[in-house]
Amino acid sequence: MPRRGRVELRRIEDRVSRQVRFSKRRAGLFKKAFELSLLCDAEVALIVFSPAGKLYEYASASIEDTYDRYQQFAGAAGDENGDRNGNDPKISNKDEASDLQSTLREIVTWCLQSNPDESDANELEKLENLLKNALRDTRSKKLLAKQNSGEGTSGQGCNVVAIKQEQGTA
Repeated sequence: MPRRGRVELRRIEDRVSRQVRFSKRRAGLFKKAFELSLLCDAEVALIVFSPAGKLYEYASASIEDTYDRYQQFAGAAGDENGDRNGNDPKISNKDEASDLQSTLREIVTWCLQSNPDESDANELEKLENLLKNALRDTRSKKLLAKQNSGEGTSGQGCNVVAIKQEQGTA
């Protein structure tokens, strides 16, 4: 049986073909995540949003626990790079809110006092770090808000069942 040719990586223009390809690739991705966790005893969490905004997720353990572990790791890596640690789960929500507000104030102050066209690389890098931290904190708060309101969670093992059904093993 001859091998298939290499797929050209570009956007599929036909909407129906694009949806079919998305569904097949998503299933393959979730199957690989399941296999990786099973064969290698790895902790895997996978989140995919469809073009229509539908959430698909897989986690070998609790997705929340895996995300918390990721946040701690990302925070520790940020500390090594001289960034502040906005991901410490021990910080209260009130502290996080004031920290985010403080960061946003710093951004506004920088924008009012500096001209990006006349700024040197160090000043622009400082602004970039402020923006990255604010975005990270905002995304974390958004995820927590969704989790607390019950949105965006579809059961941690639901996609494994769907994959097994597609394979005919369920």
